[in-house]
Order: sequence, then C-alpha cells, then structure tokens
Amino acid sequence: MIGVLLLGGISASWAQKTDSSSPEQVVRRLHESLTEAMREGGRLGFKGRLELLTPSVTRTHELDFIARTTLGNLWSKLSPDQQVTFTDTFRQLSISSYADWFKSHEGEAFEFVDQENMPREQVLVRSRIVKGKDEVARLDYVLRETKDGWRIIKIMANGVSDLALKRVEYRSILERDGFPALIDMLKKKIAATEKS
Repeated sequence: MIGVLLLGGISASWAQKTDSSSPEQVVRRLHESLTEAMREGGRLGFKGRLELLTPSVTRTHELDFIARTTLGNLWSKLSPDQQVTFTDTFRQLSISSYADWFKSHEGEAFEFVDQENMPREQVLVRSRIVKGKDEVARLDYVLRETKDGWRIIKIMANGVSDLALKRVEYRSILERDGFPALIDMLKKKIAATEKS
C-alpha cells in the first residue's frame, strides 16, 4: 500500500527545527532517508538502498513490537526459536520493502499536517504526499515512546492500516498452513523485493 505513495522533498514547514526526541522528528528523519534513497535510487541499486535505509528504519520503527502485534494472540503459541525466526524475517522484509518501494523520485513532496495525542500515551503524526496539483494522499504514523525514544508502531496510507492488512494475511496463513508456510511466504516476498 505504501509503495504507491512515494515520498519526495521535505517541505519547509516540516523541515523546521523540532525536538530531536519528538515524534515529528522521528518521522522527519525517516522521510529524509527515504528521499535520499529515491533521489539516489538508480545509482545505488537495491543493495545500496537497503544499506542506506537499514539504520534509519531500525531507529525509527519498533519492528519487534510490530512483528508481535501482527500475529496477535498467535504470537504466544510460537516457540521461542520460532518467535526469533519470525521477528528476524519480518524485520528483513520490512526494510527490504522500503528499499523496493522508494527507488525513484518523480517530484513528490512530503508535508506535515499535525500531531495528536492518542490513548495509551501514543501519538499520531499526520502527513500528506503531494505530487502536482491534484495528486494528494494521506500518510499517517502512530508512535509510542520506548526506552530508546519515540518509535513508529503503525502506518496508515489513506486511512488504511498496513499493520491491519498484514495481520489478516499472516494470521490466516499461520492458522491454515502452519509456521513453516508463513516463513516461506515472507522469504518469497523478500526475494521479490531484491529484484527491484
């Protein structure tokens, strides 16, 4: 879903100095990295974009939490080794997907909209992607504060939660076909991104 919403230049309003530990700053850092990946995408190739984005995505997302949340109550039914395998594979797919999606720049611009406090001490950062006069899409982030600072735990593109989509797909495969089938599906997705 997010792959169709390629981000571009950082708008002046977004680039204003903010607290380095704020939710806004976390999202801004991510978008700066995505912008660089797009602008240098052809030169870097997939491997170069992956190397560029891995530190940024790791610092801005709480990937272990997202992985657990994706499986819901099925997480506790996995063995410790399975939990590690799933988390590692999920992390690899998440970063590979960014490297696949954000590979070229076609004039897109990111604009900050606002920030809102949410229940459970979470924060919603609203933004939009603008390309030309008529192409505008919403891209919103939910963050929570961890011991390492604010981290993204959910992304919504035009109101659709990427986490919700993954939850339906992953849980269905796990319940119907078992753990090996789920990991095999994730690895096939990773392999597909590496062809970009």
